[in-house]
Amino acid sequence: MTDFKLECVLFDLDGTLVDTAPDLIACLNRTLAAHGFAEIDPATVKPAISRGAMAMIRQAVTVDEATAQTMLSDMLDAYQANIAEHSRFFDGIVDCLDAIETAGLKWGVVTNKKQRFTSPLLRALALDTRVACAVSGDTTAFSKPHPGPMFEACRLAGVTPERCVYIGDAPHDIAAGKNARMKTLAALYGYLNSDDQPDTWGADAMIEHPRQLTQWIQTSLCH
Repeated sequence: MTDFKLECVLFDLDGTLVDTAPDLIACLNRTLAAHGFAEIDPATVKPAISRGAMAMIRQAVTVDEATAQTMLSDMLDAYQANIAEHSRFFDGIVDCLDAIETAGLKWGVVTNKKQRFTSPLLRALALDTRVACAVSGDTTAFSKPHPGPMFEACRLAGVTPERCVYIGDAPHDIAAGKNARMKTLAALYGYLNSDDQPDTWGADAMIEHPRQLTQWIQTSLCH
């Protein structure tokens, strides 16, 4: 990490900072039942979460586009009404955030999740007053892997991309960070597919637990 001065830690939201799978899958299953389909096993659909709600629906059932769009609207409405019933921080994240703040670093969120879900989720988890920035999928004209959201996060936080690290659990997360010239970390504890190959994503490091993120941060501050 020669010549790297860390000032800000940026997180993907779903599957990296917060385990939102229980709420997302519950709303999917509620929608499936309302449309006459059987509920789906969480393990089957969990890897699709990083690709969005429509990907979850497509993973669960085969329907025409019009039906899929109706189901998407129903699922998202249900999710907005039940934004944090069962969502929790991944084990070790609370300590990690505390360590980041104790070190005098800034931190924030860059997600492809729409703002209508991001803001209430952060409020529900009492993070809205702690983040230096929160950039959603519709905050800018682009979404990850485009670097636009990353640059907007830096603008809001008052930092430069070269002094940030971005952590995410999907290829488009790492690509977005790299496209913005940030350090990148692949969160292997997130919602990965069985055929994902995170070692090919080009991340600066891979972490299997948030504790390792804390260690990476502490190591970077010692250089």
